[in-house]
Amino acid sequence: MAHVEETPERLAGKPSWLLTQLAVHAHRLASEGFAEAGARGYHYRVLAALDEFGLMSQAEIGRRCNMDRSDVVAAVSELEREGFVDRAQDPRDRRRNTVTLTEQGRTQLRRLDRALDQAQDHLLGPLDEQDRRTLTRLLGVLLTHHQRA
Repeated sequence: MAHVEETPERLAGKPSWLLTQLAVHAHRLASEGFAEAGARGYHYRVLAALDEFGLMSQAEIGRRCNMDRSDVVAAVSELEREGFVDRAQDPRDRRRNTVTLTEQGRTQLRRLDRALDQAQDHLLGPLDEQDRRTLTRLLGVLLTHHQRA
């Protein structure tokens, strides 16, 4: 068995270090879950946004999902090939494409929701429900504060 190096205490006691290490682990878990469903994180973002907000332009998807334009175009193209979204030229502005979620897309979104829920359960396994809610609330407070700054 390989020897595991201990993390220096001055790092291990820093929230920034802990959040970074946990974020890497969380990303891996989510990515693996999405891959098992034949998807990527960008697919989930796009499908979730369309489900919640309805028809949107690709530019609006990028803004709402914090995605680069080229990543939106690639994700929408992949989702369209699978029949999960419909893309059409906006009749009011021919330079703009609008995107809508299909029934197949809703089904895929539910699959991805289950995959992400399993990843969350694995990540947060040591915490009881109250601690999970508290952690989520506190992370939300921090993120909101720093997004405004």
